[in-house]
Amino acid sequence: MKKVGFFKSIHFKFVVVYILLILIAMQVIGVLFMDRQEQKLRENFTKNIDENADMIEVNVEEELENILTQSDKEAPQERLSSLLQDFSFTFSDIDKMMVVNLDQQIIAADDEDLVGKKSTQNLISQALLGHSTNDIFQIEDGDQLVRTYVVSKPVRSAQNGQLLGALYLEASIEDIYGLSRTLNEILANATIIALAITALLGIVLASTITRPLADMQKQAQVMARGDFTRKVKVYDKDEIGQLAASFNDLTKKLQEANEITESERTKLRSVLSYMTDGVIATDRDGFIILMNDRSEEMLSMSRHEAMGRYLPEVLGIEKDFSIDKLEESSNSLILDYSSHEVPFILRASFSVIQKDDGPVNGIITVLHDVTEQEQIERERREFVSNVSHELRTPLTTMRSYLEALEEGAMQDENLAPKFLSVTQQETERMIRLVTDLLQLSKMDNKDFRPNFQKVNLRELMLQVIDRFEMSKSDQITFEKHISDKPLPVRIDRDKITQVLDNIISNALKYSPDGGKVTFHLNKDGKSVHISIKDEGVGIPKQNLSKIFDRFYRVDKARSREIGGTGLGLAIAKEVVIAHNGQIWAESEYGKGTTIHVKLPTHQTREASA
Repeated sequence: MKKVGFFKSIHFKFVVVYILLILIAMQVIGVLFMDRQEQKLRENFTKNIDENADMIEVNVEEELENILTQSDKEAPQERLSSLLQDFSFTFSDIDKMMVVNLDQQIIAADDEDLVGKKSTQNLISQALLGHSTNDIFQIEDGDQLVRTYVVSKPVRSAQNGQLLGALYLEASIEDIYGLSRTLNEILANATIIALAITALLGIVLASTITRPLADMQKQAQVMARGDFTRKVKVYDKDEIGQLAASFNDLTKKLQEANEITESERTKLRSVLSYMTDGVIATDRDGFIILMNDRSEEMLSMSRHEAMGRYLPEVLGIEKDFSIDKLEESSNSLILDYSSHEVPFILRASFSVIQKDDGPVNGIITVLHDVTEQEQIERERREFVSNVSHELRTPLTTMRSYLEALEEGAMQDENLAPKFLSVTQQETERMIRLVTDLLQLSKMDNKDFRPNFQKVNLRELMLQVIDRFEMSKSDQITFEKHISDKPLPVRIDRDKITQVLDNIISNALKYSPDGGKVTFHLNKDGKSVHISIKDEGVGIPKQNLSKIFDRFYRVDKARSREIGGTGLGLAIAKEVVIAHNGQIWAESEYGKGTTIHVKLPTHQTREASA
């Protein structure tokens, strides 16, 4: 995460706001205080001047009456000038005092140079007309204007109210404004000092707030990397301290939740890894985002190759199905990936990832290997078809001959015995077929157990060979390579006898005239090895692995001609497997076939049970 700049940080903003608040408060208070203070000072000053003017007026009024009543006016004028001089010393705030008679002549003043001169000021003229004036004016004092409080008022006789003259006073008020300026400077300095102190306090206070926040920010960054061990320091028990404590509690719960999630993820990963079914997950657009190991094996494609690819394309169904059709489809699909050598069939089931009444977020595809089931189903259908065909053929033959006998062939001494013989042969053929089917059915039953007993396999095999040797054609010879030593084994005598009968019968059936059947029996470690070889036409390589399948014949026409059911080697295989043995075939087309059987000398406890 990018580091926040100083001027964008909460620390800076907090200090600035704090300083601005103090500055605004100081300015508002200063303006209101100074305005009120200046107004108060001005009112006190003017009130004082007005009171002094009233006092001076009383004294001036007496002297003006004396001037008007006495013939000698020099003495009262001197006293009046002396009086004003005394007042100028007494009232130092007053800068200028003049007394003017009715002729606008200055008869007394604190400045002797003005006495005897005629005043032309408008305010004095208004005073002589009986109008009083007291106001602040800007008056020139040299080359600058000075704010001055001027009082101009008429002087009347106390006895009859006769207008005697006018009194004119000037008092500079600049000292009041100077005092206001000084107070403003003091307030400004105080404001600067207060702002400096406020800034320091703001920095300290901001640190107490931003330091826990910065610590929580670091904790959040550490948590984002998956580390939940770090804790935020709780500096105090205030709201921020409570926030830090809550943050630590949240961290603990997130750690627990993450551990649970990781545990569940591990379990899910293990389940997906060891599932016998393939699992593929896509996003909402149908592109693969998850794939387990079994899916890789089934599709022969690594997850790195499949990630981000379109699901129908990976499954090879993009021509017939889009992702929308798969979302709407409730049926599973059968995917046939079989080759000429190896059958491989999958069933794909699709499940939509969707919240209640929400949009589709993806699809889960489960791939199940149904090759064995499909093969079993196919074999079942083939088995039913083969059984039906094998039973229908002799039945059809018997029906034809019986109908012929019924229609009059019975009366023919030459045909009747032949027809009855054929009917008897077909009946025996059906009996053999049903017997073999019942035996296979019993062996398919899980409760089937061979009747193990100790048998000398050398003696048993010689007995079976001798029996076939007595009934075989003289044009076929037997060659025996049998061990001279007894070979004791634990087997089911009757079942192994049947295995040998089936193998030898096949060898005799497919051996040509003048052919030879070779027998081998010897001990091979903890097993005994039997091999029976004929010199027949052999089996093509592509058919060799199928000769132990039920009803399988390499040459079906020839097999039916010689009376086989196609179940002999299948029964032999089931018996050998029940003995924990092995059976296989070797053949070279045109030169003959060898059937090998290996049986253990001792059975396991489970097999014996």
